[in-house]
Amino acid sequence: MLAGLNLAEVFWLACAGLALDVAFGEPRRAHPLVAFGRLADWIESRLNRDAPGGVLEGRLLGVLALLAAVGVPMSAVAAAAYAPAWMAAPVHVVALYLAIGAKSLWLHVQPIEAALAAEDLDRARALGARIVTRDLHEASPSDVARATVESALENGNDAVFAALFWFALGGAPGVIAYRLVNTLDAMWGNKTARYLLFGWAAARLDDVMNFVPARLTALTYALLGDTRTGLACWRAQARAWESPNAGPVMAAGAGALGLELGGAARYYGQLEQRPRLGAGNTPGAADIGRALRLVFAGIAAWLAALGLATFALAAGWSVHA
Repeated sequence: MLAGLNLAEVFWLACAGLALDVAFGEPRRAHPLVAFGRLADWIESRLNRDAPGGVLEGRLLGVLALLAAVGVPMSAVAAAAYAPAWMAAPVHVVALYLAIGAKSLWLHVQPIEAALAAEDLDRARALGARIVTRDLHEASPSDVARATVESALENGNDAVFAALFWFALGGAPGVIAYRLVNTLDAMWGNKTARYLLFGWAAARLDDVMNFVPARLTALTYALLGDTRTGLACWRAQARAWESPNAGPVMAAGAGALGLELGGAARYYGQLEQRPRLGAGNTPGAADIGRALRLVFAGIAAWLAALGLATFALAAGWSVHA
């Protein structure tokens, strides 16, 4: 594996990083991603031209900005990760803790379920607006529930499973690289006039880094729910979704939960008709909790699989010896 870690080290370090996340959640002050965001804004303000000389120049400037933003922090993390083991172990643990967002997902999503269950639609709309980009000002309870379930399923991949995947593959350098690229995609990946060319590199690299994790996440959702429906929805519906990675994740998750997602949603004042995902019922408040439990069951399943592989490998070595 990358970063000089063996399977047992990945397992125990991942458990430690997740334990920190569950215990403390995201740092409330001085989060390194806030500083990284400021750095990215500074770089973008100097390299993103209002009228680049063409498609090639606009995209090349975005590539240069991506390398500049990611290069400095990645150099520091990589140097620390390849230090002696007793020094590197805390670096790996803290890197995963800072990159993963399991508790944050729970803290942002669960209150929306509680507000809908209490029939406090205004509060549910306000809380939902914090995690989705669509307009929820006039959304019905089912619209809010649908938006929240979609966000929970998609962010289960982006904030949790993809981070675990890249940590397993590359330790601290792998997970930090993923989180920085994912952050730049969120900042620069919008298809507006300002970012259409400049954000192309960040958006495409994020797609590449999420390709395998998204499909592992989709498979996880399907296996932990209605497997047949989840796999069938993934196969039949994912390609119709605009995002190549969100499509499999949400189609499989919706099918596994027996829910129908997608459909009409309002963005920036315009009503968009999105493809349907999943099959079954219209989401309600209780389905938000079901989606969260699916994500956290997936975390447990991933750790269990990694732990079993670790102990099986160790037992195999012992028998062979």
